[in-house]
Amino acid sequence: MSDTAILSAQGQRHAADHAVSMPAFVDHAHLVVRDLPMVSAWYQRILGLVPLETSASGETLGAGGRPLLTLTTSGDARIGGQRGPGLFHNAFLMPDRTELGRWLAHAAHSGVALQGASDHLVSEAIYLADPEGNGIEVYRDRPRSEWRFQPDGTVAMATLPLDLQALYDESPKTGFATAPEATTLGHIHLQVSALPEADMFFRDVLGLGLMATYPGAHFYGSGQYHHHVGANIWNSRGAPKRAGQVTGLADYAVQFNDRARFDAALAALDRLEIPVARNGDRATLTDPWGIGVTLVA
Repeated sequence: MSDTAILSAQGQRHAADHAVSMPAFVDHAHLVVRDLPMVSAWYQRILGLVPLETSASGETLGAGGRPLLTLTTSGDARIGGQRGPGLFHNAFLMPDRTELGRWLAHAAHSGVALQGASDHLVSEAIYLADPEGNGIEVYRDRPRSEWRFQPDGTVAMATLPLDLQALYDESPKTGFATAPEATTLGHIHLQVSALPEADMFFRDVLGLGLMATYPGAHFYGSGQYHHHVGANIWNSRGAPKRAGQVTGLADYAVQFNDRARFDAALAALDRLEIPVARNGDRATLTDPWGIGVTLVA
């Protein structure tokens, strides 16, 4: 077996292991954009995502044959504001530090403007935005053996400086044409109106654990993952529910590996009288901030 085939097989196993170990996880996001060809080309060139499906209204991009991001366009969509509910960032998880460094070298050589870089103890993360201002995180997880958990089960996280120069110097300079096959949408981070409301929806309805807290932000995950969903009020405290067609995050999907958790989430939505459209193993709804959510068993 060639080295390339070995790496491909390892990447596929990494992605599969990551998904199976999680009772629930976010695996797909959908953005409404103004300039579809330009934004799609940017994600392909800068993040290395590959077109998987094309329709008259949009494209679905992914890695390793898995859809991660759908882009659609709408002529009557107004520009989404930065101070209301919506996307803070989509977070693309690289399989290891080598691949994160390889992507960093590619971004540097492509002249991409970075917005920040942080060591979160459980992960190393690099931040940027797409051409229409949608936030992006590209990150790698540290091995779980290096994570530290608090007595209450929450995970120890911090925001420390990440040495980008060291990461760049250590990385292979062999180019970055496409994202590694094991790349996943590791988590999604949202702007919300209130954190108690976020606790109610992500913890009490969707069954995600409250894994960490930070001033103005809560982080929710399953399978003791540091977070599949982040929610903050840094720019959106008290903002009204989003209404009408706007650019930015239109909806996101939560995949349940545990059918009982999926059924429990639907039962909680029924108790709260939150409207849900069901179609077999899929359920669609609108979250408390006006963002679409698809639950998949």
